[in-house]
Amino acid sequence: MEEFEGMAVEPVTQWQLFSTRLRRHRLAMVSGVILLLIGLIALAAPLFTCPNNEPECGRLLPHPTDQLAEPDGRLATTIAPRGDYPFGTDEVGRDVLSRVVHGGRASLIVGVVTGLMVAIMGSIVGAFAGYYPGAIDQGLMRFTDLILGLPLLPVAIVVGRLLPELTFVPEFMTSGPWGIAILLGSLLWGGLARIVRAEFLSLREKEFVEAARAAGANDRRIIFRHILPNAMSPIIVQTTLIVGAAIIIEAALSFLGFGVRPPTPTWGGMAAAGAGIAPRGLWWELAFSASALIITVLSVNFLGDGLRDALDPTQTIERK
Repeated sequence: MEEFEGMAVEPVTQWQLFSTRLRRHRLAMVSGVILLLIGLIALAAPLFTCPNNEPECGRLLPHPTDQLAEPDGRLATTIAPRGDYPFGTDEVGRDVLSRVVHGGRASLIVGVVTGLMVAIMGSIVGAFAGYYPGAIDQGLMRFTDLILGLPLLPVAIVVGRLLPELTFVPEFMTSGPWGIAILLGSLLWGGLARIVRAEFLSLREKEFVEAARAAGANDRRIIFRHILPNAMSPIIVQTTLIVGAAIIIEAALSFLGFGVRPPTPTWGGMAAAGAGIAPRGLWWELAFSASALIITVLSVNFLGDGLRDALDPTQTIERK
């Protein structure tokens, strides 16, 4: 027994448990690295490509996203992947590699902004519905049911078509990815609100909440300082899944012609254009844009699975 005297076992914090579980989820770690690289490339897209048809501008990718021109002034035509154009050019001579890089910006903006909106709106509605039973709970949940009952794609198509006709709507909401992101965020928060409400219903009668009430904490402090932090696990996991879903929905809207308006490149719009010319043997625009979309969405979903496992309190790790 003497050899064990003076030895103390260091406590393991929740953050240490989370990080250890996440690091052991190799697929989630690889997916996180892939998403980080995609995000960095998308954010730095203006540093990679030329802003116009200048032949030399010191950028890493010498070709712009708009139509190219040959040295004699003729417009460029479709070019298969080769040395100067590793991803080839599209039907009107635009460099596919540059457009895939810039298209990632639109998709990631839609995914991240939608995820943040869903996390904020769903958490607030679910928190108040779960903490205040009765009329407030019933009213918020009936409104949530209304949002959940709306057909997502038809509503997004109709609203996306009407927005450009409204003169009071800012231009950035009618032509770029921000409008699509705000629209999707306004339609996708209902599921998270119900999850957060269920968490609050199970946590509001716990001992630590009763202790906070006895200490004189007001409702706002109890909701945001005591209960909400203990409900963050499902919020983080659900938000991650919403990011992937929003990217897919944006691609579907762009594929159908109701998403981000041209000439802004998006992966969905490029896939739609590539699908039209692929039967003629011009496969590369469809292949590269669809591959970027699939890799991104799968990485988001795998990362979400890893976060769910890492945040699961039933998971254990071995002490070394």
